[in-house]
Amino acid sequence: MGFSFLKEFKSILIFVFLVGNIFLCKAQKTPEESLNYILEKQFSNYDSVHKYSGFFKRDSLLIKKFIQKSQIVPYKLGESFGENMFGIYLRDISEYKDALAHHEKSLQIALDIKDIEMQVSALNMTGVVYRRIDAVRSALDKHNAALRLAESQPVQTNTLTRGISISLNSIGNIYLLLRDFKAAETYFKKAINYERTLKSDLGLAINYANLGITYEERGYFEEAINNYNESLKYNNIIDSDLGRVICNNSLGQVYLKQNKPKIALELIESTLLTAEAIGDKFYISFAYVNMGWANSELGNYVLGEKYLLDAMNIAKENDLKQFLSMSYLHLSDLKDATGNYKKALEYQRLSQKVQEEYLNEANHKYVSDLIMKYDSEQKKNIIKLLEQQNNFATLELEQSRKSFILVLVVFFLILVLLFILYRQYRLKSQKRTLSAEQKLMRSQMNPHFIFNALLSIRIYLQNHNVSEAIEYLNQFSKLIRSILSSSLEKEISLEEELETMRLYINIENIRFCNEINYTINIEENLDLKRIKIPSLILQPFVENALWHGLQPKEGEKKLSITIKKSQANYVNITITDNGIGRTKTMKLDSEKLNTQKKSIGINLTLKRLENFSKNLKHSYKLDVVDLYDDYFEALGTQVKLVLPLN
Repeated sequence: MGFSFLKEFKSILIFVFLVGNIFLCKAQKTPEESLNYILEKQFSNYDSVHKYSGFFKRDSLLIKKFIQKSQIVPYKLGESFGENMFGIYLRDISEYKDALAHHEKSLQIALDIKDIEMQVSALNMTGVVYRRIDAVRSALDKHNAALRLAESQPVQTNTLTRGISISLNSIGNIYLLLRDFKAAETYFKKAINYERTLKSDLGLAINYANLGITYEERGYFEEAINNYNESLKYNNIIDSDLGRVICNNSLGQVYLKQNKPKIALELIESTLLTAEAIGDKFYISFAYVNMGWANSELGNYVLGEKYLLDAMNIAKENDLKQFLSMSYLHLSDLKDATGNYKKALEYQRLSQKVQEEYLNEANHKYVSDLIMKYDSEQKKNIIKLLEQQNNFATLELEQSRKSFILVLVVFFLILVLLFILYRQYRLKSQKRTLSAEQKLMRSQMNPHFIFNALLSIRIYLQNHNVSEAIEYLNQFSKLIRSILSSSLEKEISLEEELETMRLYINIENIRFCNEINYTINIEENLDLKRIKIPSLILQPFVENALWHGLQPKEGEKKLSITIKKSQANYVNITITDNGIGRTKTMKLDSEKLNTQKKSIGINLTLKRLENFSKNLKHSYKLDVVDLYDDYFEALGTQVKLVLPLN
């Protein structure tokens, strides 16, 4: 088990300290004077309140006093700002439930007075708290709302620009969670451009650290180190202890992955006292986990175990599941290294259990995931049952053969041997057929296709296209059930096959932004229910047309499936696309890499067609025709499949 979700908690660490430094002080006043000055002036814009509130942002008594006085005056913007500031204070001491209550109250007041800048800030700060407690879906909703609101304003103030940058950073972190590191990199770079416009050293520190994560997770360790050091440079400029804790721990983790535990320990150990002085259990647990990891790598098992157990206890007390899972995982490695394999297995299982809970709370489980998991289990059980039956049949055949040899006289020995050879040939043929069917099923149930389809549906949900998302989710579940159901049948009706292809094209068309216009043309008076063909036989040809013909094409994209009965004993199936043609396809580097994959899929299909037609009077015919115009320019590709009828 690796650290596939390290990016998630590190991105949270990096993002969270934004609001701990967000209120910058620019005027030399005592905290009490600053508080009274704001109430006296009753500023009508966010930036002015922000300017003078920095002197008392970490004094809970003065924040409460500011809220109370704002209520008495009354000064609604001050009250909303104070509630937001108090929520930040509570979040930094891990009082997340109370922090959410104060941020929600701040947002409600901002809505009442119609202050857009205050609304954007309250939404983003609420999202930060949700990220701290791993409620990713709620966090995404809040940050998306803040981003839309800020970008919709005709005049972009510094406060709104800062809000946009915070939202972009958060969306980048969501892509980290989805393991789409390239997309995350894009969003962090956008956020960096906004922070440069704002000349915000703090914002640059945060986003460079996040950018480092995208490189670290892809194994680009030198780029990761460069970005973490860039973040550390800006943290030194703003003198942020918290920023230094995060950057040095991040650098330490990279060095641990590079098998440089001594360098890592020096960096991590330098942050320990600072993390403890800050007092936030989140960062203390972070530092303890890394101290335990580094010491374990250096063979300091007693000290390593002490830090990991401390991290584990802090994580349990504060419901920090990501650190709890990491503590268990490193304890498992430590016990394995010291020969206590029973304890190592126990910690390994605890780590997996907590990680599963964490990923579930991070909203990685949709209804369609559950359907897919259930159906996949069914498929595995069926394959396992078939294997058991096959093993039993083989064993039974062997026993019968031995008994038969003992009973029969020498006269029948040659006949028995011929019979056994024939039976073995039949079994091998059946095994080859079953193997081809299983390989085809794995190609239909390609995990990349399933993941991308679910991700597309998720994007519809995030964009609030609920009705379209529900429609596509319904079609996707029907497609999965149809594929699994068809895999259990050697032959299905042509009507069922065309319905499966329609569902498949609809799902793939989401990723084409619905650019593909497809038609299914059926000759009149043709009874599709009575025509039997091998299950899922058309899918490889349709897939090739979509991804190797139409996907690289610019402009209008067309796909047609035509069904005719030109002769009494045959049915003609024609699949035509107006793609770039096979010649141009082979010139594309990406297509050259996929040549082997396409060949395997076609070869499996040809084997299945041979098995289908060998017991019939007539055989199948397959032609692939390149279409050209009068000037020999490619017009697409046409697959002509002629199947015999039963």
